[in-house]
Amino acid sequence: MFTTLIVQPIFNLLVLIYALIPGHNFGLAIILFTIVIRLLMWPLVKKQLRQTKMTRKLQPELKRIKKEAKGDRQREAQMMMELYKERGVNPFGVFPTLIVQMVVLIGLYLGLIKVIKEPQQIVEFAYPALQNLGWMQHLSENIKAFDNSLFGLIDLSRSALSSTQGMYWPAFVLVVLSAGVQFLTSRQLMPTDKDARKLRHILKAAGEGQQADQAEVSAAVSRSMLYVIPIMVFFFTINLAAALSLYWFVGGVVAYLQQRAALKDEGEDLAHAADEPDAEASTAPKAPKSAKTTRTKSGSVITISSGANTTSRAQSSQNKQKNGVKKPKKKRR
Repeated sequence: MFTTLIVQPIFNLLVLIYALIPGHNFGLAIILFTIVIRLLMWPLVKKQLRQTKMTRKLQPELKRIKKEAKGDRQREAQMMMELYKERGVNPFGVFPTLIVQMVVLIGLYLGLIKVIKEPQQIVEFAYPALQNLGWMQHLSENIKAFDNSLFGLIDLSRSALSSTQGMYWPAFVLVVLSAGVQFLTSRQLMPTDKDARKLRHILKAAGEGQQADQAEVSAAVSRSMLYVIPIMVFFFTINLAAALSLYWFVGGVVAYLQQRAALKDEGEDLAHAADEPDAEASTAPKAPKSAKTTRTKSGSVITISSGANTTSRAQSSQNKQKNGVKKPKKKRR
């Protein structure tokens, strides 16, 4: 089921790109495939970034809630959830993007394993419609024409570290680049707080009897993960085929550029929609900054400028209507 619904469609998209591009280089096909996947994921990524930026804007209010709760964790959690609901923030909004990324990675990995073990699978595992393409028919007759390198520089079927073949330095460079770009993309979304304490300082203070703030501990753990995740990526990809490292590296570069495009202008925040005024307020006429408005007992509005005392047109027209009928003057005897 997973192979039919996930692995085969993902792999066939890669095969389609490989069969159509000039030169039929497998490394270039992986690069283009990664870019296509990241572009298709852009709506999810954009939603994730919006949630991240909205959460940043709520930090002052979250600190206020913490002070009001006075250590009552249940009340604090309830007030935070009410605030999230009011502002339309989903604390778990990051998970859909991560799930899609992992599904694509697993599907691509399982598909590439088939090709690495048996290159003929690039034809046999493809859909019948793709098998009828000219280049695919040529491969079915001569599988040695399959080029699984990156422009002839890196053999994408080899891993950076192998028990049989030892260290393969071109693939090792890809592994290091993959871990590095993972660090950059994670740091890009990490809020900066100069006064934040490190996790070891918090734990040390807790060992001395001071009560640890759960929110501060969570923030410290997130900052620690900034270094833990790239290390995990390094050790995860060092024993895998270089094709996976290439996918991870290119995907990280595209993700970094997407996040930079969305986060570069903090003045035009994606979360600004949460703070939009209601339609009635936005359509109401605005008085000049230097003017003051007052309301009389009769309900008319008077606008007084800072330079001189003037009445609005509404007041003037009302006065004219009142003074339109003049009382006859009494004749002197």
